[in-house]
Amino acid sequence: MSTRVEHMLDALQAAFPDNQSIALSLDLVVMDVAPDQLIETAHKLHDDPALSFKQLSDLCGVDYATYGRDEWSTDTENMASFSRAVNASSVGSLTFNTGMELPQTDQPRFVVASHLLSLDHNVRMRLRCAATDDNMPVVPSLTPVWSNADWYEREAFDLFGILFDGHSDLRRLLTDYGFTGHPFRKDFPLIGNVEMRYDSVKERVVYEPVSIEPRVLVPRVIREDSRYSAGETPKKNDA
Repeated sequence: MSTRVEHMLDALQAAFPDNQSIALSLDLVVMDVAPDQLIETAHKLHDDPALSFKQLSDLCGVDYATYGRDEWSTDTENMASFSRAVNASSVGSLTFNTGMELPQTDQPRFVVASHLLSLDHNVRMRLRCAATDDNMPVVPSLTPVWSNADWYEREAFDLFGILFDGHSDLRRLLTDYGFTGHPFRKDFPLIGNVEMRYDSVKERVVYEPVSIEPRVLVPRVIREDSRYSAGETPKKNDA
C-alpha cells in the first residue's frame, strides 16, 4: 500500500505535469521551481484541496558556492583528526582569507528552501527556488501566500543577502544596523569585517577594525598508547 508521502507525490506530479524535479527525499517530497513560477505554484500548493499546504513551517537561504568541495585533507586514510584541517585543501576558509575566491560552477549559488506542511494530508514538502543572478540574488516574496514568511525572509536577507521581491519591509533581523556583509555566505570571513564595543565616553556602540589574531586551534591527538594495548587502565593523573 502506498504511503501518504507517495500519494502526495502522485498528486503533485498530476498538478504540475511539466515539472520534472518532483521527487521523494526521505520522508518528504521535494520540488524545484523557477522564480517566475514561484507565486503561481505557491498559490496552487496552498489552495488545491488535493495538496492543501496551508502551513509554512520554515524558509531559509542556502549558499551552494562550495557545495561538494571538502575543506579537509581526506584523500588519504588518516586518523589525525582535526590536525588534517591546518592546511586547507580546497576553498581555504580555514586560512581566514578575507579575499577568498570561490570556485566556478554552472549551478545557481543561492537557493531559497521553503518547508511546507499539509495538515489535511499529514505530509511535508520542501519547495526550492534558485535565484538566477549570483551577484544580486532575487526571488519573489511568499508573504502573499503565507504571511509568516515575513520574518523568515528578513532572516534570509540578513544572513545570505537574498532579496525578496514584493516584501513590504525587508530589513536586517539578526545583525546590527551597521553590520557589513552577510555572515552565512561562504566567502564571509570567519573573523568578520569589524568588531564593535560600547564606548563609555561616547556613550554609544562604536565599530573598529578586527583586533583578534586569526588561528586554527588543533587539539592534541594521542594516536597510540601502549597502556591500552596491554590492558592497563591509565590513572587519572596520567591522562
